Amino acid sequence: MASSERPSTDPRTSARMSRQRRRDTVPEVALRRELHRRGRRFFVDKAPLPGMRRRADLVFPRHRVAVYVDGCFWHSCPQHATFPKNNAEWWAAKLAANVQRDRDTDERLQTAGWTVVRVWEHEDPITAATRVEAVLSSPPETDAGPAQG
Repeated sequence: MASSERPSTDPRTSARMSRQRRRDTVPEVALRRELHRRGRRFFVDKAPLPGMRRRADLVFPRHRVAVYVDGCFWHSCPQHATFPKNNAEWWAAKLAANVQRDRDTDERLQTAGWTVVRVWEHEDPITAATRVEAVLSSPPETDAGPAQG
């Protein structure tokens, strides 16, 4: 089987996986609600950089902050990751590729001057919102050093 081929999966598992939401998950909505309650405004499900196919869950363009709410299964949470027994080799490669893509996305955005905030789906939305706010409230870092005056 070629590495890009999806292995055969039993119909129940296929049906369950097809119902997984790509956006507007319960943890995403809870975080958005809390940030909105705090007066923060943002774009939802938007590519932070022009031409970048990878979309952030929340984007604060003025602050150059991209927030991703990562699912524990799909992004291999160190606390809650599970690995399917059926087609284990294929799933291990798939999940490892997801993590690698996350790191690549972080690096691309940081190189372009953005700050990336990663929130796990199991995190308390109030705590996560406080982390996001801390980033939004901190002055932007520059390579120019302190202002001359």
